[in-house]
Amino acid sequence: MSVAIEDVIIIGSGPAGYTAALYAARADLKPLVLSGSEPGGQLMITTDVENYPGFPQGIMGPEMMKLFREQAERFGARVIEEHVTKVDFGSRPFGIWVGEKEYRARTVIVCTGASAKWLGLESEVTYGGFGVSACATCDGFFFRGKEVIVVGGGDTAMEEANYLTRHASKVVLVHRRDQFRASKIMHDRVMNNPKIEVKTNAAIDEILGISEPYKKVTGVRLKDTTNGETTEMAIDGVFIAIGHKPNSDLFTRQLDMDDVGYLIPKVGTFTHTKVPGVFIAGDVADSVYRQAVSAAGTGCMAAIDAERFLESEGH
Repeated sequence: MSVAIEDVIIIGSGPAGYTAALYAARADLKPLVLSGSEPGGQLMITTDVENYPGFPQGIMGPEMMKLFREQAERFGARVIEEHVTKVDFGSRPFGIWVGEKEYRARTVIVCTGASAKWLGLESEVTYGGFGVSACATCDGFFFRGKEVIVVGGGDTAMEEANYLTRHASKVVLVHRRDQFRASKIMHDRVMNNPKIEVKTNAAIDEILGISEPYKKVTGVRLKDTTNGETTEMAIDGVFIAIGHKPNSDLFTRQLDMDDVGYLIPKVGTFTHTKVPGVFIAGDVADSVYRQAVSAAGTGCMAAIDAERFLESEGH
C-alpha cells in the first residue's frame, strides 16, 4: 500500500513544534505534527510562565501549550500524539516511522527539545513546579527574598547560582565532590559572591516539603559524600543544574551534532541541516538560551525555511 507524501512533517511539539506548525499551516502546507507521547514539551511540567510576552498575568505551562496547539490546528495543522521511533534522511521523500507505521515527507522539521537531567528522586517529581526547578531564568523570580539551593558543579550551576542572587536572599551551591568542572572565571564569580554559600562533598538525599494547605518545598536532607552522615536544612527552593540532554538520539549518524548531542545547523544558516529539506528548531538545537520564546522564534524560522525550500522545488 502506498504511503501519502506530506509536504511537512514536524517531529516534536512544544513552543518550537507548535509555532512551526502554525506558520506552515498558514502557508497552506497542511503540516503533520508527530507530537510525541507527551505533547507540549517541558512546559507541560511548568506551573506559572511569567516571562512569555503577551501574558501579563502569567499563564500555566500546560494551558499555554493547549493554546499553541489550538492555534496551529485552527489553520489546518494535524497533531497526532505518536512517538517517532526511526527516521531515514538518506533519500527523499524522507522516511519516518512510529513502530511499524510509516510516514513520508518532502521536508522535516525536528523539534524534539531537550530534557533537564534530574537527580532521580521521587520528591523531585512530587515538588516539580512547587519549589523544584531546572531553570533559574524561568523560575528565579518566584523566589524573591527566599533561600534556595543549586545542585551542580559545572558552568550551568555557577551561572544559575549567580543569576539567582538577583532574587534570592541566599543561594547555597551544593556539589557532591570538592572539585568543580566549571571554568575558572565562573567558579571565581561564585566564590566572590557574598550571597552564595558553597557546600562541597554534599548531595541531596531527599527534598522535603508539605502538601497542605498547599504544596511547597520546605527543606532538604543533605548527605555527606565522604562519611554518609545526613543533615537537614530549611530551604525554599531547589534548582537542579546538572545539565540538559538534547532529545536527539533518533538522529545519530543522520544529522550533525556536537559532543553533547545538540543538533548543529549548516554553516551560515539558522535552521538548515546538512540534509537538504531537513530543518531544526527549539531546544534540541539550542544549548545556550533554552527559553520558550526563543524556541518559538526558531520554530517560525524553520517553517519559513521549509516553505521556501518547497517553493524552490516547485511544490
